Amino acid sequence: MWDFSTDPEYQAKLDWAAAFIRDEVAVLDILNPDPGDCYDVRNKTLRAYIKPLQERVREQGLWACHLGPELGGKGYGQVKLALLNEVLGRSLWAPTVFGTAAPDTGNAEILAMFGSAAQKRRYLQPLLDGDIVSCFSMTEPQGGADPGVFTAEARRDGDGWVLSGEKWFSSNARFAEFLIVMCVTDPDAPLMQRTSMFLVPTDTPGIEILRNSGVYGEPEGCGAHAYIHYNKVRVSAEALLGGVGQGFAVAQARLGGGRVHHAMRTVGQCQWALEMMCERALSRSTKGSGLGDKQFVQGYLADSWIELEQFRMQVLHTAWLIDQGHDYKSNQMAISGIKVAAHKVFHDIVQRAIQMHGSLGVSDEMPFGKMWLYAASMGVMDGPTEVHRVTVARQVLKHGRGVKTLFPSEHLPTRREWARQQFDAKLAALEVAA
Repeated sequence: MWDFSTDPEYQAKLDWAAAFIRDEVAVLDILNPDPGDCYDVRNKTLRAYIKPLQERVREQGLWACHLGPELGGKGYGQVKLALLNEVLGRSLWAPTVFGTAAPDTGNAEILAMFGSAAQKRRYLQPLLDGDIVSCFSMTEPQGGADPGVFTAEARRDGDGWVLSGEKWFSSNARFAEFLIVMCVTDPDAPLMQRTSMFLVPTDTPGIEILRNSGVYGEPEGCGAHAYIHYNKVRVSAEALLGGVGQGFAVAQARLGGGRVHHAMRTVGQCQWALEMMCERALSRSTKGSGLGDKQFVQGYLADSWIELEQFRMQVLHTAWLIDQGHDYKSNQMAISGIKVAAHKVFHDIVQRAIQMHGSLGVSDEMPFGKMWLYAASMGVMDGPTEVHRVTVARQVLKHGRGVKTLFPSEHLPTRREWARQQFDAKLAALEVAA
């Protein structure tokens, strides 16, 4: 149980991880800041460089901590994973060095839960070892992440399937060994049974990457988010992950964990931004006094700390709920809540940090630009924030109740009349008894 303290043995591991990232992994962050570099297994120089780092992580028992012991992890649980991810969240390369990089974490879970024995032998262990990377190919150019308007389809053909259609923003497809592709298999079925999931090797004929889009500010040609045309891609029957019509269920099995892990790492990013704000406040002077003496700046610092502490407790509570043996689905409200909060809290803290640093804050000589863009991305990745707000609202309403009376149940005149009747009745009873 986590009771606002961490056991000394695990705290020592967290302290080691923080120092290791600061002293060793930061070299990669500074010299190789392109997000695609983390996934490019063809870059033999970088792969050779990170192998010894990964071995040191394994020696500390911190490799792939999101996995249970049956898959080579330590089975630490979500609360301990949250505490570790706060540390990893400060670094672009740390998830790769520690074996927890998305989307490979979620894709490994899908393979573990739904993959065949042959698929696991060919892909799962190399993925867990960090020797290959993967891609989750779901969203489409005409409808984003809304499965109700998906058009990419998979048709039965003999003893296999033929995949046709387009997918958009399929991250890391250019580096991946395989893709997990969500396709419509029965357009007339109810929405939740309309799609199926397929494992497709990237060297399968018919996979055409139309272009690799980057995010704002990335140099041209460095993008890692593929726009893919599946041009009559033929796969065997064994490519199906789960049953026919279970695509949505398979997707949610990975997306729930992904949302939690993104929120965990966002805590670390927010902590980092707050530390830079404090350093700036204590280092700069203007108008005759230190920046930290200005009440506006003090307000920025106070609001940022308060929002971060609230968000961190929300994330840890969600992790604790999952550790109690509940699955992601039963904690949908809590997970959606931290998904929404991550976007807003991160954006607001980074925005204040930029303001405190002035022109330096908006320059490419500080990390705030990428942080600000990542905060914006948090609003759309793993489902748009608006959808998760609706999820939270619906769950809140399930716990409420309506009334059929004209006025609300807490209407003061009505309550006052009820209280007066109760008081008078008991007083009358006491007088009779006397």
